[in-house]
Amino acid sequence: MAEEKFRLESDLLGELKVPVDAYYGVQTQRGINNYHISRKKMRDYPDYIIAIAYVKLAAIQTNHSLGVINDEISGAISKACQELIDGKLHENFPIDMMQGGAGTSVNMNANEVIANRALEIMGHKKGEYQYCYPNDHVNCGQSTNDVYPTSIRLAIIRMNKNLVASLTGLISAFRYKGEEFKDVIKMGRTQLQDAVPMTSGQEFNAYANNLEEEILNLERNVKLLHEINMGGTAIGTGLNAVPGFSKLCAANLSKLTGEPFVSATDLVEATPDTGAYVSYSSALKRLAIKLSKICNDLRLMASGPRCGLNEINLPPKAPGSSIMPGKVNPVIPEVTNQVCFKVIGNDTTISFAAEAGQLELNVMEPVITESLFESLVWLSNAIDTLVEECVLDITVNKERCYEMVKNSIGIVTALNPYIGYKTCTKVAKEALETNRSVYDIVLEQGLMTQEKLDEALNPKNMLVSHKFIK
Repeated sequence: MAEEKFRLESDLLGELKVPVDAYYGVQTQRGINNYHISRKKMRDYPDYIIAIAYVKLAAIQTNHSLGVINDEISGAISKACQELIDGKLHENFPIDMMQGGAGTSVNMNANEVIANRALEIMGHKKGEYQYCYPNDHVNCGQSTNDVYPTSIRLAIIRMNKNLVASLTGLISAFRYKGEEFKDVIKMGRTQLQDAVPMTSGQEFNAYANNLEEEILNLERNVKLLHEINMGGTAIGTGLNAVPGFSKLCAANLSKLTGEPFVSATDLVEATPDTGAYVSYSSALKRLAIKLSKICNDLRLMASGPRCGLNEINLPPKAPGSSIMPGKVNPVIPEVTNQVCFKVIGNDTTISFAAEAGQLELNVMEPVITESLFESLVWLSNAIDTLVEECVLDITVNKERCYEMVKNSIGIVTALNPYIGYKTCTKVAKEALETNRSVYDIVLEQGLMTQEKLDEALNPKNMLVSHKFIK
């Protein structure tokens, strides 16, 4: 086996071997050595790398415009950033998502990769930092404390688009089923007890409308992420950044990404503030809660097939038991439920991490980032799975649904306007005790004519508001 070759780099703590072909440098190598926690790497999230590359590109454009970095170095750095944006060199971001240092390893990983690629572009070797230095050139006028949160914000904005696209697909699927089942009469239920009739179409369309609200809520909260603290450097005072950097960098980032970024009015306030993450995480949690409730409904309506509701059929996806032959479980709604639980838990983590900030910096942003990214990816994947493997192939047992309506005590509610609540209560009680129909008891007691009763108890007349029968 050929011996692996290394180059020797140094930092505050001394010298360290770095693989000779690696675009990252000594500080990234220390991050690799130090952190083996989540086993999820920065490179597992392409939007994250693209986001920080955009931030570094906006920064070098700003420094070049302000006369801080010369044409040759700024041109090479810009080209290196663009390559990262185009999806190249992502394997050189091996830092674990869980880390100490408030994101310094992430920022330095990007600085080193960009610097070494820029060196190559200028005709130099990796590690010849006298020509382009990760800190002095790529990180010029910046700090981890403004680069890191800005990159996180842009990454979330990008990933939110994927989530909204997935959610839009689920909404469309529910609307499709709402139209398909629009004429299927079924029993509505409250507190798991018979209520009043409705259609399966109304039920599925309600799911669509319920989730559509979440697109608006996500978009409302993602707007909070457009305020950035670039140019604040270490604690928001702007030390080492030239005058005009913050606003020009925000403008450049907006131009590059098409997103309306603005520089925070108070960079000292903005640097430790994690409120936007808390708000956005809350929006993810709200979506997860709603989605999980819908999955609960699907599992209940599909229960049986002989001894449950058996109103709908979920597409069979796997044998359901190692011991019970013939059993098929609602595995897709079940896995979606579990993803939702994870998102709800991640929101709690984010809340604790946001609260843990001290003085001019919140060092807990890595766990906030990891939790948000996990929630975004898991939710998008779960929603896509729910659509493709479940919702689109749901069928309804029309006759079963109608039979339950006919035999329900709940339809007596429709008679309240005609014979009064108290009389209806007596009818319902007798129907339950004698196992007879509401219809037969009302006629037997002469409470209504058959004509009026037929019209009042017509399921279709109970689906919407209507005038009373005189």
